[in-house]
Order: sequence, then structure tokens, then C-alpha cells
Amino acid sequence: MYAATLTHADRPPVYTTLPEPTPGPGQIAVDVLAAGLHHLTRGRATGQHYSNGVSLPLTPGVDGVVRDETGTLRYVVLDDTAAGTFAERTVIDPARSVVLPEGIDPVVIAAAMNPAMSSWVALRRRIEFPAGARVLVTGATGASGRLAVQIAKLLGAGHVIAAGRNRTRLEELRDLGADQLIGLDEFEAAADADVVLDYLWGAPAASALIPMLTRRRDRSAPLTWVQIGSMAGDTAPIPGAALRSSHLQIVGSGIGSVPARDLVAELPAIAEALSSGALRTQAHAVPLREIEHYWDAPSVERIVFVP
Repeated sequence: MYAATLTHADRPPVYTTLPEPTPGPGQIAVDVLAAGLHHLTRGRATGQHYSNGVSLPLTPGVDGVVRDETGTLRYVVLDDTAAGTFAERTVIDPARSVVLPEGIDPVVIAAAMNPAMSSWVALRRRIEFPAGARVLVTGATGASGRLAVQIAKLLGAGHVIAAGRNRTRLEELRDLGADQLIGLDEFEAAADADVVLDYLWGAPAASALIPMLTRRRDRSAPLTWVQIGSMAGDTAPIPGAALRSSHLQIVGSGIGSVPARDLVAELPAIAEALSSGALRTQAHAVPLREIEHYWDAPSVERIVFVP
């Protein structure tokens, strides 16, 4: 079969042929229809993601839309494995998948499920999310941030503030549900947020906290800061005063903070929201044979490989 193989972390995978995968106990062989190129995919494959546990060589791909031997369409999430979804066929644990309806667009599902999970699981499984909450999304112009704006509204937010650097892409978020747009130097305008979905961390998070907290109408009102991504830096120097002078709670949401069974339990609802059009995403399907060109190429749209 044809597949992508990564042998060096500092080089793109190559399109090559590999033996057909052999299912182990509890696994089944499936045909891959579409697999997204996510930040998690690259991070795990190259050893740069905190959850990585697989050594090279490997076939990348942490999730995707597949068809099993009965003809059933599934969205699947893979655990640490050297046999990823960037291949014509792979092996999966059916317990880590969800059945999809026929007629659904595999490219859309493959593009959006991974980034959508980040905010959906955070709001559903990591915090108490009050109805009508004011939500700030930092890094809102990225694929995950764009979906987070929509998901916050879909799950009951009363007011969503989108923060980002690219003003053109920021303006697009009005049509996706953002009630307020701010730059990364205007966090004081989000002072009365109840929940922050943070995809940036680093310097933006550290510089935002004091302006936000000192301008809150009620410092005793809870502010839950959910750390999801680290696009601006892996560390953030949080002032001690921020923790002492306000009702601030900082939590993380990601692999390891939510049991796998809880994550899988949320997949059907996310898939339904995508298939119904309640959530919109940008996807660009390309043949898997072009992986060397697209592996490190910047793209506004989520790249989805089609074997």
C-alpha cells in the first residue's frame, strides 16, 4: 500500500510503499478516506509534543475518517502508534472511534474534529461552563480559535470576544459568532470575561492578566483561564499578584487532562454539529502523494490528505 513515512524529524515524510497493516488484539483494519494535518500531528511525529511516545520511523496521522470492512464510515482517534492515518490503510481500535452518517464529507470531518475537540472538550469536560458566560478566545484567527468562537456560542456563551493579531482574519469572525474583536494589545477590553480559551500562552497570556484583572468590575467574580495551546510560547511568567488579588483559576485542557473515554463520548455531538453545518471550517484536500510539499507549508485552511 502507499503511505507517508517519516524517518528524520527535521525532514518531511516521503511518499512510499509499505506492507499492509496487520491488526493486533482488539484492532481492525480500515481504509483511510481523509486525514488532517494538525499541529498535534506534526508535534507528535517529530517528538515536539508533550504526549509523544513513538520513535521514528513512523507513518504520521493521529486521526481521520475511515471505512471499516463492513462499509461503515468512522471518525477515529489513534493512540501512540507508528501506523498512523497518512496511508491508504491502517489499523484502529473501534472503541476509539465514532460511527458517521453516510453522505457526510470526510474532508470536513477530518479537517475539523481535532481542532474542534480542543475547545469543545474544555468547555464540556474541564470546567463548569455557566450559561450566558462571557468568553474570550485568544489566538482566535487560527483553525482551532475560529472553531472555538463558534463552539462557545453553540454551547451557550452569551458574549464571545475574539482576540488575534491579523485584523483581516479577525473581521471574518463576526460572521462566525464573535460579538467583539480585539487585538493582542487590547486585553483590558475583555476585563469582565468569565472564561478564557487560550491558544497562545507565552508572552500574550502573561501580559494580558494584569490589565484584565485590574479593570474587572468585580475582582471576586470567577475568571477561569483554560490553557489549550502554546502558539506564542511554552512558558508564561504569571505574576503572583494575579493569583492573590482576584478569583482567578488557571486550568489546562489537553491529552492527559481528560480521560480517553470522556473525549470519545463527546465525538458524536461534535460530528453532528459539523455535519449539520452548525460549525463551519476551512479545509483544503490534497493527495497524500504531495505530503513533502505540504508538510511544513503555511496555510490558512486546514490541510487534509486524501490517499
